[in-house]
Parts: sequence; structure tokens; C-alpha cells
Amino acid sequence: MSALGGALEAALAERLGSRVTGASALAGGDINAAFELELADGRRLFMKTNADAPNGMFRAEARGLAWLGEARAVRLPAVVAVSGETGPSFLVLELLESAPRRKNFDEELGRALAALHRATPGAFGLDHSNFIGSLPQSNAAHGRWVDFFRSERLAPMLERAQERGRATSAMRRGFERLFARLPELAGPEEPPARLHGDLWGGNLHVDETGAPCLIDPAAYGGHREMDLAMMRLFGGFSERVFAAYAEAFPLAGRHAERVPLYQLYPLLVHVNLFGGGYASSVERVLERYA
Repeated sequence: MSALGGALEAALAERLGSRVTGASALAGGDINAAFELELADGRRLFMKTNADAPNGMFRAEARGLAWLGEARAVRLPAVVAVSGETGPSFLVLELLESAPRRKNFDEELGRALAALHRATPGAFGLDHSNFIGSLPQSNAAHGRWVDFFRSERLAPMLERAQERGRATSAMRRGFERLFARLPELAGPEEPPARLHGDLWGGNLHVDETGAPCLIDPAAYGGHREMDLAMMRLFGGFSERVFAAYAEAFPLAGRHAERVPLYQLYPLLVHVNLFGGGYASSVERVLERYA
């Protein structure tokens, strides 16, 4: 018998068609608890669960994984089961065993991301809203990237920060100036890219063959520089990744100047999730575009 609790174990058994015989806690999750499950039928699976998860959070993640998988560009964990609208919240995925990275891992990752981004979904947004971390993320469709970026990304997170008392006056003034200039700053128009949406180093995994695998998406159709900017925000990706990407899918001119602009959204997410010094990081970016 595992230590998950009776209600969760019963829900898992119903969804998986087999009883949980063991559950080992795994490290690494800031928001959810993660476990390796052992089932009576011999399967070993990965599960994340959260008693305080917003309704629909794990179902949205499961849909995002399937949507990204349509591109057949990069390995993603297969969804095995997801909780319903009532009862304990969980997401069960295939268990990805890790092996040492292959010799050309970074180049493979760069080319895979390029292929993922090239698989355009046709619109900026998605047919359902989802979450980034535990925060709601609106994916209402827009015909122009600059409208989507302002209305569905920056403005909602700024409003949430204001409601929580985490938006400084300098931040509010900075965004007023930025919004006025956003059409000129956002770069040349491009077709929507199929984005992972939360692409920091912790969401890059190595599978059993040593190949790259992406986990924990906050997927949507957006500007491809969003994924690339977030990859540079917290590190964890070598320049070989970016070089391989650019070779496979060349970037528009002056893209380096837009990196801080497209880091504003994940920084605002961190302001709302963690507070601390992230507000000053937002202010420093806004000063660049004053």
C-alpha cells in the first residue's frame, strides 16, 4: 500500500485500471508533488498531484502535451491518465528514464525546437485557456501577435500584480510607455509558432536514449522569440542550442534586442508567484524601452 491517501489511490486505480502498490516521492516540483508509481500490473508511471490545484489545471496540461505532440518535432511524455472534474487532482504520464546526454544533444534540441515552432497552429492563441505554473493563462485568439502579447500576456499579469500589491508605481508607468511603443518594438510580423510556453531549464529532460524531451508546458500559439527569450532568462541552455536553432530556422533581424522584451512575461509571472526581487527585474527591463 502506498502513502498517497485513500481517495487518491482509489481515483488512480479507477483511471489506471490497476491498483497502486507503491509510490516514491520525487524532487523538483515547486508547485506540485511528484511521485513514481508502481502498479499491481507491473507498470511504473510518473504522477503529479496537487490538493490545491485550480480546477482544470492538469486537464489543460494534458491537452497542451497532445497539441505540442501534433508537430512530431520533439519528445514529450505520453499522457496515461488525468483526473476528472471532481475528486483528487492528478496527471499520470509515462515514466521517462534518463540516460547520459547524447554527443549532439544540444544540436538536436535546437533543431527540434525549430521544427516545433515551424508547425504553425494558424492563430495567436489556443482553443482553450490553460495555466503557467498555477496562474491562469488566457489564450483568446488574436490575428496579430502584438495584440495577443499585450491583451493576453502582459496586461493580465500586470493587473494581477496590481491586485496583489506587487506592482510598483515605476512598473505601472513603465508599462504605460511600453504599451504605447509595443507595435514598433515587437519585431517583424511572423506566422504563429507552436510554443512550449514555459521553457526554462527545469522543463528540459533527457530520455532513455539520451535525447531531449520537454515537460510541463504552458502551450499556445505565439511568437517564437518568446520561447527563446525564456530559455535565456534563467540559463541552462548552451549557445550550441541557439546556433543550431538559428541555422534551421533563421531569426528576424535585431532579435537580440527583443530578448528582454519577451522576458517580461515570465518575469511578471514570477512577480505574481514569488514576489521578492522580480519586480525590480521588471523595472530594469522597462527602463530599456522607455
